Amino acid sequence: MRKNPLQAASLEGNADDVEAAFYDALQNGDVDKLMSCWADEDEIVCVHPGGPRLVGATAIRATFEAMFASGTIRAWPERVHKVESLGSAVHHLVERVEVQSAGGPRNAWVLATNVYHKTAQGWRMVAHHASPGTAGDVQEVAGGPQVLH
Repeated sequence: MRKNPLQAASLEGNADDVEAAFYDALQNGDVDKLMSCWADEDEIVCVHPGGPRLVGATAIRATFEAMFASGTIRAWPERVHKVESLGSAVHHLVERVEVQSAGGPRNAWVLATNVYHKTAQGWRMVAHHASPGTAGDVQEVAGGPQVLH
């Protein structure tokens, strides 16, 4: 599935800009904007919490369309850790997801890894992998700086 060149051209910045557009598209239920964040490659991959591995734009688009049929996805990236190089970026983060319950809106937590590559059209997502999290995941375990010899 080829992207409209105008959609691709609208995301020229960096991996952070694409990530912001991705989460904005989730919050607004905009599948076209969301898909414009993805690379135009056959091997892009997406895993939703507890779901199967989705490979390719057609499968990824179909699952987001099904999700948006029930409403938008109120998710915000938090506690982002980044590993970046000239042509790729890996962002590991905690997603805070607002879910409706009998007592009103509550927060749920998802652990996600977003992988971006710099393509001919600019930075694009090539993988999104999300796993169920817990409130305890907001507190992270990290070691201090280490020197390798």
